Amino acid sequence: MIRRSTTVDAGLAVLAFVLSLGVLAADGFGTPDASVHHLDGIGVLVTAMTALPLVFRARAPMVVCVVTFAASAVLYRFGYPFDLPIGPGIAIYTLGMAYGGDPRPWHRRLALQVALAFAPLLGFAYLLRGEDVGEILVPELLGVALVAATLYLAGDRARMRRERMAELEEQARMRRERMAELEEQARRAGRDAERERRLAVAEERTRIARELHDSAGHAINVILVQAGAARLLHERDPAGSRRAITAIEDVARGTIGEIDRLVRALRDDGPVPPAPADPTALAELVERHRASGLAIAAVIPPPGRTLPHGVAWAAYRILQEALTNAARHGRGSADVAVRFAPGAVDITVTNPTAGTTPAAGTTAVTGGGHGIVGMRERATLLGGTLDAAVERGVFRLHAHLPHGQPA
Repeated sequence: MIRRSTTVDAGLAVLAFVLSLGVLAADGFGTPDASVHHLDGIGVLVTAMTALPLVFRARAPMVVCVVTFAASAVLYRFGYPFDLPIGPGIAIYTLGMAYGGDPRPWHRRLALQVALAFAPLLGFAYLLRGEDVGEILVPELLGVALVAATLYLAGDRARMRRERMAELEEQARMRRERMAELEEQARRAGRDAERERRLAVAEERTRIARELHDSAGHAINVILVQAGAARLLHERDPAGSRRAITAIEDVARGTIGEIDRLVRALRDDGPVPPAPADPTALAELVERHRASGLAIAAVIPPPGRTLPHGVAWAAYRILQEALTNAARHGRGSADVAVRFAPGAVDITVTNPTAGTTPAAGTTAVTGGGHGIVGMRERATLLGGTLDAAVERGVFRLHAHLPHGQPA
């Protein structure tokens, strides 16, 4: 049903009543006819029934039609000059708006039949008044039926426009809600991205700190060994002392460059440059430790392809830390074996320990300071393992670093 403001409908009903009274007071349109019934109290009362029921047209449009039709027929029956049935016309228009789109077919048919019934009802009133059927009923009532049908269709058309406008407004509302939802999702995504960026920066800073520790710890250990060698060889082997001092200089210069690289990345919030992924990097690392005085027996075959940066970096740092530990805590020698298996890299480093060890059995190394912990963490982050243990005076470290690439 059509929802209308009661105030608007009341104003419309009063306006229709006033206009209808004006027509009756003027004795209709055209040339005055002496046979017409002039306006009187009964005429005013019946005219009110043709218009004032429009107040309820939104709630009961079909009842309003019946009442206004009946009142109009009474005016015609008693000869009142009701030449402009405004109330019934508005009632028919409202009927089309109310029932034109009703999903029940029989309601639509009934509403159209009620609208078209206005013409035969007036014809019946004419007959009761004694009018000539051939002269009045056929042409005039056909015109009334045509006007009634037009008003009904106009109401139906207005209903369709209203429904279309309501549909467009609903679509616009849904689009606004969707846009608001997308904007909120974009804001949430921005906040999540910012949070992820900050977490990534924090993780990167932690990794940089670990790299700084590894680089500086390795360099300090080499400098310590070479400084001791230079002190011992100062008088009896000046050339060896100079070589040790040169090694200290090279290590210090390289460490400064490494620290600069890490601090620059830390200051710029940028990623640390990738570790050396060249297949010869591990062999060069072993050579540098040999040059620092550590006797190393190494088996490092070429991998056949460039390793992923993460695996290359972890392998490089684990081997570097293992050789640093061998120089610091061992007896000056170490064995290195690197195997490039399908989809993984295996690194094994063994060296005799300098301290007192059990005569038999195996002692697992679970602590070992930041070095062992850092190496194990690197292996774990790659989904690998790292085992370190002392057996019969020999420290053995084995790292397994998977990378998923075929051999």
